[in-house]
Amino acid sequence: MRAAMKQTLPIVERPNRARRIGMMLWLAGCAAATAGDWPNYRGPDHNGISAETDWKSDWGEAGPTVLWRTEVGKGSSSVAVAGGRVFTMGNRGETEPEEEDVVSCLDAETGKTLWTHRYPCPLLPKYYEGGTLSTPTVDGDFVYTISKTGDFLCFEAATGKVVWERQLNRELGFELPTWHFSSSALVAGERLILDVGMAGAAFDKKTGELLWENGREVCGYSTPVPATLGGVECAVICGADSILAVRIADGELLWRHPFFNKHKANAGDAIVEGDEVFASSAYGRGCAKIRVAGGAVTPVFDTTVMRNLQSSCVLWKGHLYGFDETRLKCIDFKDGRERWNARAMGKASLSLCADGRMLIMTDQSELVVARANPEAFEVAARAQVLSRSMSRTAPVLANGRIFLRNARGELACLDVRR
Repeated sequence: MRAAMKQTLPIVERPNRARRIGMMLWLAGCAAATAGDWPNYRGPDHNGISAETDWKSDWGEAGPTVLWRTEVGKGSSSVAVAGGRVFTMGNRGETEPEEEDVVSCLDAETGKTLWTHRYPCPLLPKYYEGGTLSTPTVDGDFVYTISKTGDFLCFEAATGKVVWERQLNRELGFELPTWHFSSSALVAGERLILDVGMAGAAFDKKTGELLWENGREVCGYSTPVPATLGGVECAVICGADSILAVRIADGELLWRHPFFNKHKANAGDAIVEGDEVFASSAYGRGCAKIRVAGGAVTPVFDTTVMRNLQSSCVLWKGHLYGFDETRLKCIDFKDGRERWNARAMGKASLSLCADGRMLIMTDQSELVVARANPEAFEVAARAQVLSRSMSRTAPVLANGRIFLRNARGELACLDVRR
């Protein structure tokens, strides 16, 4: 079913006095929430939403307080924040033979480097800047990372000591897709689940042993999302040409729904709400929502209204907020109907917090704060914290700090604690 109607609502960037007062009260009156870590890609609930609300975005002309800045190497890897530490990845090297990935662990308050781990890995730019794609995953005392060519490592989070290492491509034979591996690890009990192979693979998180797989053909670019569908604990994956679910216990393929684009490049993560699953992809494909019941899949809508390139949509109070190529859009989760669209931010990325504020990183590394409102796009604050260069990484809000990163490898930490 195609979306029946497109509606463009006003984009409000300079609100009148009454609206300014209302917005100031909204910013100032947010209820306090317990601060929390962000231990994996898209946060602890795998949905791009931070539980925090008691943080300030009424910066004034001076802009937000920059706590620290550092360089972490080229790439799009986001950050994981846990136990007072920040983990990320980047690629360094002046010439191709010198190129290597660097896994960095930093002190969250000071930005001081606590440890690094390096290994050879090419930059591999292909219609983009190249560099690292995956985001570290922290689980208790351990952190897991994956390089774009398949170096899969487990570290002691405190020291950087390598606990185990596997090579997904050369050692295990998982085929590299066009833009290489980008899945982050999903922790599911004692298993680590990756979007590699035809329909995911699971590894023992203590030893790195391969527990199950579904073929070693080309994979998609998403990270598996945990869900319970039909009473079964499963991982939902946007694969190379389909949306699918596998049982966590043994990897059994539970269902598959075709979702194809010409580059086999499904990069956005699935969004699961109840028994419904949403996915979005670029290259002209668009988005689809399906309903899963009794192992059977029923299409709900399929439309070109939302085409996520790299950054996934975020579901908030019945509406999806995300980037349709270069336009930020709000669409109705029920039927895919467009509510509004905004331009001038490029192929940007976003996350949300629990009071409905969106944190947007434009493709020129400008931070924009706006309210998730299905009636109109309202900018509350904006700041150019990093240099004007390409950014493909969504902001992370954790423990009263916002972490911003661009493709050059500039990483900044903003102090937004009240």
